[in-house]
Amino acid sequence: MRIKLGLSFVVSLLLSTQAMAAAGTEILGTFDDWTAYVFSDNGGKVCYMATEPIKSEGKYKIRDDVFLFVTHRMADKTFDTVNVMAGYTYKTGSKPTFKVDKKQTVTLVSHADTAWTKDTKTDKLLVDQMRAGGKAVLKGTSRRGTLTTDTFSLKGFTKAYQAIQKACGRE
Repeated sequence: MRIKLGLSFVVSLLLSTQAMAAAGTEILGTFDDWTAYVFSDNGGKVCYMATEPIKSEGKYKIRDDVFLFVTHRMADKTFDTVNVMAGYTYKTGSKPTFKVDKKQTVTLVSHADTAWTKDTKTDKLLVDQMRAGGKAVLKGTSRRGTLTTDTFSLKGFTKAYQAIQKACGRE
């Protein structure tokens, strides 16, 4: 069920990304290394925050942009969804990992260029860790076998999170 929801989220996020300019995405603010946004989709607000890595490592020649997101989709009643866009297609069957500071490593589910947690409990755990953390590290393997490590700053995470909570009426 979570994989279905994850794929559904990824598809709707990608489609919504294209529609954001037309739909009027509003920037709620930039908070150090994070930016918070809100837009309307399917009759409900989508409030999300995003950041790019402060450091990317790996022996690749070409790679698209990499993003880490936390999203609330009011119409779907999904909150604190953590996902990443890797900038490449993941190797089939690969299991990217995500770790906040020196906490326990979490194995993600991947499809195409996106990875997400296996359940809402893990999303909540990661959001709580990121609110208190300093950095997060994503490790993955591309379909060509290239190992990558992306480091994300968590500076500004809590303020960006508060902004999406408020915009979606969850504070």
